[in-house]
Amino acid sequence: MKSAQQLADRLEETILNGTWVANTNYKDQLNDLDWKTATTKIESLNSIAILAQHIHYYTKGILEVFKGGTLDISDKYSFDFPPISSQNEWKNFLNRFWNDTEQLIKLIKELPEDSLNHVFVDKKYGTYLRNINGMIEHSYYHLGQIVLLKKMLLNKS
Repeated sequence: MKSAQQLADRLEETILNGTWVANTNYKDQLNDLDWKTATTKIESLNSIAILAQHIHYYTKGILEVFKGGTLDISDKYSFDFPPISSQNEWKNFLNRFWNDTEQLIKLIKELPEDSLNHVFVDKKYGTYLRNINGMIEHSYYHLGQIVLLKKMLLNKS
């Protein structure tokens, strides 16, 4: 199997439908949450909604590069989002997250194998391979936080 295909499969597993590494994924954790639970903060911790939006922020930013655009994301803005204030807004966000992830997965699968070692936007960011792997690892890191927060919030009631 091509490396690009393997990376795309790992990203899909992390966000949309896998259980191999974490026994869950973002879609499983978020689809059944109501917006009030998703936006509830515990002390100074980020909410589940903020963490999901944070991962979507990077997914969407990398997707734009894959579509031929520029890299317009910055770490300093990666937690700055307008508040979600209804179930409809939450569901709309989730749909954008799933759709953007599906698009990125498709484009990663189509990536020529030799492109994985090409520079991603600028030499300081490393290669496509490094950025895709980094995005997957970053997603798992925050997925663990989401799982813990969800357990804490749902066990409170």
